Amino acid sequence: MEQTIRISPVLNSRVSEVDFDNIPFGREFTDHMFVSDYRDGKWGDFRIEPYGNISISPANMALHYGQAIFEGMKASINEEGVPLLFRPEKHAGRLNKSAVRLGMPEFPEDVFVKALHELLKLDSAWIPTSEGSALYIRPFMFATDEHIGVRPSFSYKMMILALPVGPYYPKPVRILVAQKYVRAVKGGVGFVKAAGNYAATLMPMKIAKSMGFDQILWMSSDFKYVEEAGTMNVFFQIGDKIVTPSTEDGTILEGITRDSFIQILRGKGIEVETRKVTIEELIEAHNSGILKDVFGAGTAAVVATVSEIKYRDILMTLPDPSNRPISQMLKKELNGIRNGSIADKFDWVQPVMLEKVV
Repeated sequence: MEQTIRISPVLNSRVSEVDFDNIPFGREFTDHMFVSDYRDGKWGDFRIEPYGNISISPANMALHYGQAIFEGMKASINEEGVPLLFRPEKHAGRLNKSAVRLGMPEFPEDVFVKALHELLKLDSAWIPTSEGSALYIRPFMFATDEHIGVRPSFSYKMMILALPVGPYYPKPVRILVAQKYVRAVKGGVGFVKAAGNYAATLMPMKIAKSMGFDQILWMSSDFKYVEEAGTMNVFFQIGDKIVTPSTEDGTILEGITRDSFIQILRGKGIEVETRKVTIEELIEAHNSGILKDVFGAGTAAVVATVSEIKYRDILMTLPDPSNRPISQMLKKELNGIRNGSIADKFDWVQPVMLEKVV
């Protein structure tokens, strides 16, 4: 049975107040948001309403025990003015994988996708058109029980926000290799988008930024294998091969941009290895001149070119971005698929059918 989403549109849009040539990342939100509540063992009251504050109890269990997860995705618009969603069903599946790991209820994936379409119908005018910009979409779920006591909540709230954004990393990034702190361990929650995963990185990131670095390259708990870099998965071009750390240990986020890049590369006949990568291998590859490229992959960043990697007293300087054809190709290809200027051979894009004005 198809679920109904109740829609309460705003009377007057705020979109005319936005300077789309100067969009701070994460600060400006569209007119509407999707909301649903989980009570008595089921999700219901699906609605889209004007963006605004919500009220919660100071005893809200998410605040005390951290049952909170989220997703990050993007929407673009093609030359005909049709909004395009990128792999929404993949994001729905990953949200539910996160929910299961944190003892939270799975959200109906068909409602998730339908909510995105309805939200984009209302807020399509908020999608930026300049290069490197997009409409960032933030689905998130959190506990809502008013209870002090360590147990899973019995009630939850699911919401989806949308916000226009510019490029996340406008210039190449410098990365510091972690030597003291770790992001995740086997058996933990490193593979899910749990809010607490990001909270645990903030203090080390603050230290790294005070040293002039943009991100941390997180390592395995024994500090032997490289894993991911803060807001993105990492790829290395060693010789003619592209290598990215394996997700099999459950300590690395299974990035949807990562998966898309692997499919694009293999579709073009470029060899990709997903395996464990030691920091010693990277140092040796750099010293022998075969470390040709290092780049991050993520929804927000798309491709983040890495200029330098610092490990202890070793500074690895990477080639000029203009000499990195593979990562530049990936950025162009993925952005082109997202905005409809490159054919979508993978069936990743879903157009949002806007209501026709008669």
